[in-house]
Amino acid sequence: MSNPPSPASLRPATGKLGILLPGMGAVATTFIAGVLAVRKGLALPIGSLTQMGSIRLGQRTEHRNPFLRDFVPLSAVQDLVFGGWDIYEDNCYQAARKAGVLSPDLLESVREDLEAIRPMPAVFDPGFVSRISGPNVKPSTSKRALVEALMEDMRQFKQREGCDRLVMIWCGSTERYLPPGAVHESLEALERAIDQDHPDLPPGMLYAYAALRLGIPYANGAPNLSCDVPALVELARKTGAPLAGKDFKTGQTLMKTIVAPGLKARSLGISGWFSTNILGNRDGEVLDDPDNFRSKEVSKLGVLEQILEPERHPELYGELYHKVRIEYYPPRGDNKEGWDNIDITGWLGYPMQIKIDFLCRDSILAAPLVLDLALFLDLAARAGMSGVQEWLSFYFKSPQTAPGLYAQHDVFIQREKLMNTLRHLMGETLITHLGLEYYSDEPAQNA
Repeated sequence: MSNPPSPASLRPATGKLGILLPGMGAVATTFIAGVLAVRKGLALPIGSLTQMGSIRLGQRTEHRNPFLRDFVPLSAVQDLVFGGWDIYEDNCYQAARKAGVLSPDLLESVREDLEAIRPMPAVFDPGFVSRISGPNVKPSTSKRALVEALMEDMRQFKQREGCDRLVMIWCGSTERYLPPGAVHESLEALERAIDQDHPDLPPGMLYAYAALRLGIPYANGAPNLSCDVPALVELARKTGAPLAGKDFKTGQTLMKTIVAPGLKARSLGISGWFSTNILGNRDGEVLDDPDNFRSKEVSKLGVLEQILEPERHPELYGELYHKVRIEYYPPRGDNKEGWDNIDITGWLGYPMQIKIDFLCRDSILAAPLVLDLALFLDLAARAGMSGVQEWLSFYFKSPQTAPGLYAQHDVFIQREKLMNTLRHLMGETLITHLGLEYYSDEPAQNA
């Protein structure tokens, strides 16, 4: 990440911001309909840090706690324009009704605006997502032609909607697991692979490449291989585009990154953590395929190991058994249920248990993350911050970092990193929470 400029050189958020969404299913339509409802004063943007969150500035005795939306120059929700791609031809109103996340009454209140948003033909490869198919796809020509078609879509959307800037957030289905290989190691190798129609270039990576080529900030909300390869980091730095990923932190993993740090903070042992989910939406259907589930499993399993650091605390976590399951269960639709059984040990090794039953709504938890990521990535671009934006780890199950640097999964550390980045951008003192100054003769500065 390049060094942020001074507050005076941060470009203002003037004009319209276009938010492009590959995959206009439950998450994307819940996000779009929600923003439209917020604009009309029909609902609150609960769960969005940019809209509902505040930030502490200076000493505690100063009582300066502005809302983030008043502290940093973010685009207003009134200035957002939406577009995207999907394999189904439904407009956003039809797609939202089929997703069944939001109430019919709320959707009717924003119906006209939703119906005006129609998906562009998508880049789709059934070899990477096998459980779904649809008619609204671009012709299966060469990968170079598909990339050029996506870039033309972006240019035309920007011109048609009168946008000043664009961002892209992947909201599409999870693609099958694909480990990074030689074709992903450098921009030169990747572009050669595109020209050769190499099979290890999933649609998600083509979207990311097309966006970054045009200098458009990009975030990956799914666990599949996308922008988290050296080639696309190189491209992002070259074109000045911020990027972040991957896999929206919602549901069960959100609970893990809240609960696990608390147990570790008290030096309580954990011998086992069993997690299972039932989910009935399109994401659940896709994840019913073992190859697609593998992408999600890798994303979800890495969280506890980093937080608990078993190599440093073998007596507490060295024998941790961690298992994750996702079951497709159509009757639940988007209303996911996550069960966690946690076997913990306390004083003298005595066993205890924690049971968590999280009856959540996957898209309701994801929608505000889409909004925050779009606004923060646009902020990063206007601040001249290119490449990996680790300060946005707060929003992801598998945060992207610099090569050789482990990701922070503790949600509280992630949040403080985000807040301190914003303070740094705006020329404010960073907060350390040391607090010794309040109890000495030295003047307090950042406690």
